Amino acid sequence: MNANPDVQLPAVSVIMPVLDEERHLRGAVQAILAQEYAGEMEVVIALGPSTDRTDEIAAELVRDDPRVHTVPNPTGRTPAALNAAIKASRHPIVVRVDGHGMLSPNYIATAVRLLEETGAQNVGGIMHAEGENDWEHAVAAAMTSKIGVGNAAFHTGGSAGPAETVYLGVFRRAALEQQGGYNEEFIRAQDWELNFRIREAGGLIWFSPELKVSYRPRPSVRALAKQYKDYGRWRHVVARYHEGSINLRYLAPPVAVCAIAAGLVVGAALTPLGFLIPGGYLAAIALGSVPAGKGLPLKARLQIPVALATMHMSWGWGFLTSPKALAKKVIASRRPAVLTSR
Repeated sequence: MNANPDVQLPAVSVIMPVLDEERHLRGAVQAILAQEYAGEMEVVIALGPSTDRTDEIAAELVRDDPRVHTVPNPTGRTPAALNAAIKASRHPIVVRVDGHGMLSPNYIATAVRLLEETGAQNVGGIMHAEGENDWEHAVAAAMTSKIGVGNAAFHTGGSAGPAETVYLGVFRRAALEQQGGYNEEFIRAQDWELNFRIREAGGLIWFSPELKVSYRPRPSVRALAKQYKDYGRWRHVVARYHEGSINLRYLAPPVAVCAIAAGLVVGAALTPLGFLIPGGYLAAIALGSVPAGKGLPLKARLQIPVALATMHMSWGWGFLTSPKALAKKVIASRRPAVLTSR
């Protein structure tokens, strides 16, 4: 909201990569259109090849509000969708929102203010995971606990300040154009990779707990496992592609996978003492799930250790099995996208 009516707020483009989002798309767009922001705004939805009613819902949103537009994303890949939406948009501030993300009412106004106050190229805040059933409540608790995701501020919160990366992000268009947008070979970890390039170019990435986006977790163990395996796989690609971009927090899951596997082998083949490692891990996540599940129904609390183990083991396995060929493909295809706005 503009505190000084004499100061004209910058126009904002909200970009959304969308694929199979019939469950949440309408609510996500409505949360954008209801923003407490006095500046001009547009919403550009990049439509992948969905198999549900996503396209139909998007068409209804376009019909109902002239601020909403769509562009095709035939590949279905998130970074390609983001680049297509950036290219089709026209305003100096670019807000990234996912099809299952719900912005808090003053999100855009706060982000624009923070860009001005900090001089950052990108600002972002907390990925506030919220479930709609017992399993999703369990995943949300795991994703917002330090035992689940370490000390990542955009998951667990923290003080405002410079950051390696932030959730989604509100960018200056000039920074996106300078970097050529998202690297379209990064099917996952594209946000981390782009923010790394912005920082390497001298730009500031700023985290603030004032910014909050509600996030809907994956609806099943299988979907969560795939999500985190892909996260680990592509985070390893970033580490290969950008030297010095890895730290101990990212190495914890693959180390845990190796230690548990070694403990099981030793326990089965040599001595039962080997089972102390996997047993200790299970005890740790069971104990860690107690504070994480505070206030949740019993069914949700009982599923938190399953969510934690799925996240840790899938991320670690994805990191360990990430093919070196992926990094070579990324390097070979590294060409800046053309992001001139319409």
